[in-house]
Amino acid sequence: MAPYAPDYDPMETDPGRWGHSLGNLAEILFPCLDAAAPRSVVELGAYAGDLTRMLVAWARTSGARVYAVDPAPQPALVALAQERPELELARQTSHHALPEIPPADAYIVDGDHNYYTVAQELALIAAGAPERMPLVLCHDVCWPHARRDSYYTPEEIPAEHRQPLAEGAYLWPGDPGTHDGGLIYKWPAKTEGGPANGVLTAIEDFVEGRDDLRLAIVPAFFGLGVIWAKSAPYADTLDSLLGPWDRNPVLERLEANRVAHLASREREAARAAWCAQRSAEKDFLLRKLLESGTFSLAVSLSRLRQRGEPAFSTEEVRALLGESDPA
Repeated sequence: MAPYAPDYDPMETDPGRWGHSLGNLAEILFPCLDAAAPRSVVELGAYAGDLTRMLVAWARTSGARVYAVDPAPQPALVALAQERPELELARQTSHHALPEIPPADAYIVDGDHNYYTVAQELALIAAGAPERMPLVLCHDVCWPHARRDSYYTPEEIPAEHRQPLAEGAYLWPGDPGTHDGGLIYKWPAKTEGGPANGVLTAIEDFVEGRDDLRLAIVPAFFGLGVIWAKSAPYADTLDSLLGPWDRNPVLERLEANRVAHLASREREAARAAWCAQRSAEKDFLLRKLLESGTFSLAVSLSRLRQRGEPAFSTEEVRALLGESDPA
């Protein structure tokens, strides 16, 4: 089985090159779908359709039907759904869409990255399975969402199931709280860890005690978790395919290094932007001073008091602004 190679750069819509799209794991994800040979695939959390575009290309050869679920689809995804007959778009939350969509053979879980949402999604998928648990591929099972909730719209999560939130907070690898820089998220949990917190925690709680299920974790590009039934006809194929990747310590170190450098770069970029803004504000204030008659009077008074040599001058301010040579 040849690895699936994406026909475009998965980071072309990712200017920060965070690697947030599951398309970055295409060479592992699509062989899993090939092994399961699903007649239908449901993608929970399609957003702009980066992965959906790849799923549709795959479906053209496999004959599968693709359902994309997102309550706020971006224009690119809407256009894709209008163009491709094998794609159906559900503009709903996963909790509303799953009971209405026919049971599928494979699911991709990549929507709201919090315990409550993922736990409910897995429960609904299991409840709708006619025989055995279908193939489920879950994104963001590694840092930062493995053990920390994040919410797109916190008010849609019942209050008793929400972690205490930090609005617009920075997260840093190894810091269980919030940080002075790093990767920024709109509504992350204030603290990492603890019960009912995080995507991986929800998945582990779901499979705990279920000897009929197998869970593999590929620790790359924020992590891919794969759940399948041990009784599935493709179970041995997935074991062989995912075994070398499952919690691979080399991949874990590479991913830890990647997110550390990414967080560091984002922090430095934020600091550079802050410094540039402060510099622009200071330049604006200095230009106002130069245009001010009060400043000119102050220079003259200073010259009188200093007997010819003022404590500050128009030329010094212009030099600070880069408009003249300080020498």
